[in-house]
Amino acid sequence: MAVAGANASCSIAAGACPSSSGSSSLFPHHRPSRPRRHGRIGIATIMCTSSSMHGYGYDSSSLPSLSLPFPIPAPRGVTSTGSGSRLRIFSGSANPVLAQEIACYLGMELGKIKIKRFADGEIYVQLQESVRGCDVFLVQPTCPPANENLMELLIMIDACRRASAKNITAVIPYFGYARADRKMQGRESIAAKLVANLITEAGAHRVLACDLHSGQSIGYFDIPVDHVYGQPVILDYLASKTICPNDVVVVSPDVGGVARARAFAKKLSDAPLAIVDKRRQGHNQAEVVNLIGDVRGKVAVMVDDMIDTAGTISKGAELLHKEGARAVYACSTHAVFSPPALQRLSSGLFQEVIITNTVPVQHLHSFPQLTVLSVANLLGETIWRVHDDCSLSSIFK
Repeated sequence: MAVAGANASCSIAAGACPSSSGSSSLFPHHRPSRPRRHGRIGIATIMCTSSSMHGYGYDSSSLPSLSLPFPIPAPRGVTSTGSGSRLRIFSGSANPVLAQEIACYLGMELGKIKIKRFADGEIYVQLQESVRGCDVFLVQPTCPPANENLMELLIMIDACRRASAKNITAVIPYFGYARADRKMQGRESIAAKLVANLITEAGAHRVLACDLHSGQSIGYFDIPVDHVYGQPVILDYLASKTICPNDVVVVSPDVGGVARARAFAKKLSDAPLAIVDKRRQGHNQAEVVNLIGDVRGKVAVMVDDMIDTAGTISKGAELLHKEGARAVYACSTHAVFSPPALQRLSSGLFQEVIITNTVPVQHLHSFPQLTVLSVANLLGETIWRVHDDCSLSSIFK
């Protein structure tokens, strides 16, 4: 699948756009009246290459439809153009490939939108179809460059509000500034709360976010927040690997991620848990001190919400090897990959680095141990349930 205007290309393995046969391992409770979106969510491994869209114009009409050898039936009330439904999905320029996959899962096309940047860097947004009275979902992660993508999201929300959209949901697969969720020292800002206020004041009625850095960030919003987790996608992929459950130990790379790792371990055949004790010397600087738990002769699965510079997870992997771990897997939802993450992750410490496409992975960021899973089916199912006023909790049971 080539994405014009973004200088991006993406080859999708079986499962990213599910066919009309088979069964879903994660969503077993579909309503009979709705044609099911089949396939194991998360099994699709995608290798994406993309270049930054900033400084270029972006016109969603240039996004080609996926060429499939079979027809995809549309869900109840959704036509292939979306004209017979009140549901509309628009993509910003941050991750159009993911937005296209979400639209594919829902059996519809992305809404037409024009986004460009003037010579002085200002952002221009124009919706090129009516959204009056519609339920609008705007797919735009605030990944690097965070400020550019955040401002673009705010302007997209404002455009929809002024176009009389009935409901506006900001779909933010990766929520930037989530780590600035509290004051660690005096005279610091809480940027996560500030960004939440900006999104609310711009006119969003709801936020759909994936794997927030901390749960309390939900409370920063004065509008409803649907918080979905990327764990089912990664767990589904690990279940397909030939690893003996008795040999697995789940490792939290720091004390703050213990709750996340414990929940992951419980769903991974109730695997034992180990914790890496670290001391942070400053921003993006961590020093491993000790390991709590036994990993000798085990396959260690390190679980974190994001990989930024990979300092924490790589130093943790070094400690695990010293303590006798047979192999180390790194699992993370958000692959920010700030330098020198690539050098650390491809240094041979990891058997495999498993991430999702909430943040677009550029071709230059690829290395042999990297596996990228798509969260498009997960987000697509969530969008449909929000639109159809259905429960989301059953997705994660």
